[in-house]
Amino acid sequence: MAERRKILVTSALPYANGPIHFGHIVGGYLPADIFVRFHRLKGSDVVYICGTDEHGVAITIAARKAGVLPQVLVDKYHRIIKDTFDRMQIRFDNFSRTSRPLNHELSQQFFLNLLKAGHISLKTERQLYDPVERMFLADRYVLGTCPRCGHGEARGDECPKCGAWLDALELVHPRSAVSGAAPEVRESRNWYLKLQDFQPRLEAWIRGKTGWKANVLRFVEAMFQTGLRERCITRDLDWGVQVPLPDAAGKVLYVWFDAPIGYISSTIEWARARGQPDAWQDYWQNPDCRLVHFLGKDNIPFHCVVFPAMLMGQPDPYILPDNVPANEFYNLQGDKFNTSRGWYIDFEDFLAKYPVDALRYALAASAPETRDTEFTWQDFQKRVNGELADTFGNLAMRTLKFIASQLDGRVPAPGPFDEADRALLERARGMTTTVGELYDTYRVRQAMETIMGLAHAANRYLSEKRPWATRKDDPLRCATAIFVCTEVLRTLALLFHPVMPGTTERLWSMLGMARPLAQQRWDTFADRPLAPGHAIGEPEGLFLKIDDETIAAEVTALGARAAGGDRRTTVEPTGVEPLRDNVGFEDFQKLDIRIGRVRAAEEMPKTKKLMRFVVDLGVETREIVAGIKGHYDPAALVGRRVVVLANLAPRQMMGVESRGMILAAETADGVPLLLHPDGEPLPGTPVH
Repeated sequence: MAERRKILVTSALPYANGPIHFGHIVGGYLPADIFVRFHRLKGSDVVYICGTDEHGVAITIAARKAGVLPQVLVDKYHRIIKDTFDRMQIRFDNFSRTSRPLNHELSQQFFLNLLKAGHISLKTERQLYDPVERMFLADRYVLGTCPRCGHGEARGDECPKCGAWLDALELVHPRSAVSGAAPEVRESRNWYLKLQDFQPRLEAWIRGKTGWKANVLRFVEAMFQTGLRERCITRDLDWGVQVPLPDAAGKVLYVWFDAPIGYISSTIEWARARGQPDAWQDYWQNPDCRLVHFLGKDNIPFHCVVFPAMLMGQPDPYILPDNVPANEFYNLQGDKFNTSRGWYIDFEDFLAKYPVDALRYALAASAPETRDTEFTWQDFQKRVNGELADTFGNLAMRTLKFIASQLDGRVPAPGPFDEADRALLERARGMTTTVGELYDTYRVRQAMETIMGLAHAANRYLSEKRPWATRKDDPLRCATAIFVCTEVLRTLALLFHPVMPGTTERLWSMLGMARPLAQQRWDTFADRPLAPGHAIGEPEGLFLKIDDETIAAEVTALGARAAGGDRRTTVEPTGVEPLRDNVGFEDFQKLDIRIGRVRAAEEMPKTKKLMRFVVDLGVETREIVAGIKGHYDPAALVGRRVVVLANLAPRQMMGVESRGMILAAETADGVPLLLHPDGEPLPGTPVH
């Protein structure tokens, strides 16, 4: 096992354009949390850093679809994502945001340092442009056929099948992932990171590593074989970290440039919050610190090539990852998680029905560490019923209830140990070394199998020793068996603690321990058995079983949601107005609703909500005032089609005669959502 030293742990920053699902949790967050909790039990100096990734084209696209400003969108999902982590008992030392000024400043400094060192070039090159959405397409938003292997779903940055790192212009039959349209080739001036400058150092660093996952090494080696090239690190956007140069108006840093720098800025925030503003350097610039990135395999190139190259190009010495234990993909009931088509499990609904530790265990025991795996409701039931309730929980109840009812609630003094007693005790006491090695080398699935194997062995031992039968005829033999099982339970509590912290603390309390389990020390634990006569606490069940009817209902509900069944069950009704009384068709015919096109838009000063529009209605152009200030960027609305109630009586609003009403929906939170017609109808087209 690695020697005790400083450890810095990061999880890939979750993208703040939607909620996260089980696949995200098991990919880079639960494994990291388990690793960190284990090392806290070891007494290691470990810091766990994360935050939300809040820039990039995906954010602007999601915000546009939602009809809000990007800042409104990322604010919403930052809260939702952090709440999910809290409910999953995933504990960070600092959880930041890449949109914070500190990360902007640090990212700009990284850029300037690389530019000064000659590792960045400025080029005007051809890029793909979406003529429907009127935007340049980031490489990940171009799909097409891989020119290397012929895979039809390659992206503009890499092929998920053969691992080749691509340029979007290389794709055969490219199409926009945003609109589906065939993109146009246009020229754009951008800044490029010369990754080829770093290939010799990167190869020497990677090839000197041991203990890395084969999938990670294969992926990176394929990139080296292809040859690293210049990669564009700026984008034509107005949302993100501005390129810090006087001639770079309308240019921001590529999201995968500033996102990993978020690890550093988050660590700086942590240090400042502790009143030790320079403490971050003890980790990022300390060669004795062990840096570990937990993530899914789609993030391998950025953490094994791009970010290390950025760190190598800085004037100050930064450490490089000690390991990047990337996991494979995690699916749901035979298919990929997909929230847009209903193929997902809602966290809030799930945790309202089932204990969080049951989920943490099920995910850990099926983690995609070396191959793609999946969550199924049937497997979840099997693990809860067969492993947690019938094995781990059963051992706890059989042992502790016997002590409470037959031994005055105190751990008995053992007699002489026979071969079976010694074998089980030695197995339990050697587990801290065995399981500790598995946790430390990112093999959580094997750790779960090993620990549950000990619980199975203890149950068999208890059934064979039958202390309830020897209670009167051979009390010393009975006491020995119960003492051995109590020692196994004490060990199981420690071994399972990184995965099931709440449940194991409950078990620890049932064992009558006053000091929390989280404050124990892994390496000396086996040397401190419970003393004979120790009083235990009140026994209670650890897990409830799940019946077949419940699982069948969950599978049915998943299928119905994906098939587009009654989605009203998934819609939060809070704040929705009741339907109004019917009106006659003649009344409706009085309304003149038209398609308008926004010619100009601006925020009105000295008001909190109002924006002034100039709208083309085909037959004339009008000024219209709408209460959507703060939710939309005026410049982004120019050219957009809107739905207008054209024959609403004029009204004076802050010195402007508003002639009409721009129609919008409104969320339960009061956020206006402008209506957007399909296609491109001409201004003035009637709406019936």
